[in-house]
Amino acid sequence: MLRRFSTNLKRTAGCEPATIVSYDHSASGEHSWRAARTHLRLLSYNIQVGIHSHSYRHYLTRGWQHILPNQGRSQNLDRIARLLANYDIVALQEADGGSIRSGHINQVQYLAEAAGFPYWYQQLNRNLGKFAQHSNGVLSRPKPNSIEDHKLPGMLPGRGAIFMQFGSLAEPLVLVLLHLSLGQRARRNQLSYIRELIADYRHVVVMGDLNSRAERVLKLSPLSDIGLRSAQGSYNTYPSWRPIYNYDHILVSPSLEIEKVEVMHNSISDHLPIAMDIRLPGAIGVTH
Repeated sequence: MLRRFSTNLKRTAGCEPATIVSYDHSASGEHSWRAARTHLRLLSYNIQVGIHSHSYRHYLTRGWQHILPNQGRSQNLDRIARLLANYDIVALQEADGGSIRSGHINQVQYLAEAAGFPYWYQQLNRNLGKFAQHSNGVLSRPKPNSIEDHKLPGMLPGRGAIFMQFGSLAEPLVLVLLHLSLGQRARRNQLSYIRELIADYRHVVVMGDLNSRAERVLKLSPLSDIGLRSAQGSYNTYPSWRPIYNYDHILVSPSLEIEKVEVMHNSISDHLPIAMDIRLPGAIGVTH
């Protein structure tokens, strides 16, 4: 049974109320999603619209798949879904919202259904009509209190952030899921925008394809003074066939304990997914 959970959000500049789609499993006796959580398993994945890439030459030889449908794409999505099923909240970048190239399949919805997530949301960032629906997405097992759709600044439109709150209204867990621009100036402006969103919150997760190394984001960007941190060590995600750059990140506030971080060697996209297990303070009260 498909139902819609509409959030009650005020309109602000660059922000629109969003509708998150959810699945009601109660009729089948499945999970009630009521148990309080002490930790969450997070994953961020740039899925490159389901294109299988394992060489630089595939940007040329398989570039047509960014425009036209491909029979192997659904098999790639099924392989991705099997990975996503192990996590509580998943941030997706470079998903298609249902155009010719994806066989008119909303890839965020497809992955939510295939991996058994009760809640999902697709953020359409660049609408090329029937030819392409460039999107971010989120899949979630906990029910969000609210979700906001933010368009990020830039010379070219088409970058966005999903802003979500979970748990306690007094001390919520805030997640920002995003895909930043390639240009350094645009990224700086976008991170400045994100800083304004999260500056007043104590428990924050920023996750997605930031197109920048972790040390630059944490030390040399507008986020450098608010205490976000990443796991110690090298977690390279790009390119998937020979990862030498850490472009995909999960950054957390000091109040959130990092238990485990792992780059998953699920080499379908040109990016590898990055996963993090975090422990939550009791005050947050995130429920399943």
